[in-house]
Amino acid sequence: MPSPPKSLLLGPLRPTAFRPPRGRKPVYLPSFTLTLIRTPHLPPTIASFLVPLSFNKLDLKDYLYNVYNIPVLSVRSFIQQQRVRQDKPNAKLPRPRRWYRARSIKKMTVEMGKVEGMSGGPFVWPKEEEDLEPWDKKAWEAAQRAQEEENDKFGADAAKLPPADRKSMAEQAKALLEGKLIWRPSWREYGRPTEVETGINING
Repeated sequence: MPSPPKSLLLGPLRPTAFRPPRGRKPVYLPSFTLTLIRTPHLPPTIASFLVPLSFNKLDLKDYLYNVYNIPVLSVRSFIQQQRVRQDKPNAKLPRPRRWYRARSIKKMTVEMGKVEGMSGGPFVWPKEEEDLEPWDKKAWEAAQRAQEEENDKFGADAAKLPPADRKSMAEQAKALLEGKLIWRPSWREYGRPTEVETGINING
């Protein structure tokens, strides 16, 4: 059997062999936004991005090479469907039991080649801050808890939730039964009502 011609024999793949041509049309203000995702569980040579739904693998590969001069070895993409929620986000008048599904998001994970003059990967997140007090983390967490409690009041099961003063009422009832607290009518506790306009001459 004759051997195949040398033109059909493929050599080993080289990561630096890919040299896509630069586009001739200059783009100063791109109409898309790429968001780099923090991925501490991945090595520095792999980065993950949030991309528009209309973005494809060749677009991201060409963008990283022409803008950052980064050769891309492989690209993986998937579309993540969002969960169903009640009413639209940021609605002025929340309407319970009006179901809404947010728009799906698209993620792409790329494996990057080595860049000359750079040790490690080109997209490496800085170390996370441990002390978040300068950013008022406690105030933010308190606001989050207050928002969650407010959302529970307008939820589908709001009528089945116990009242907020249930615990304090149970403690007062227990104290009355044990004789630690003596019940008194409110007019004795706070005194009889007084007329604040007594002695005022309205005739001038």
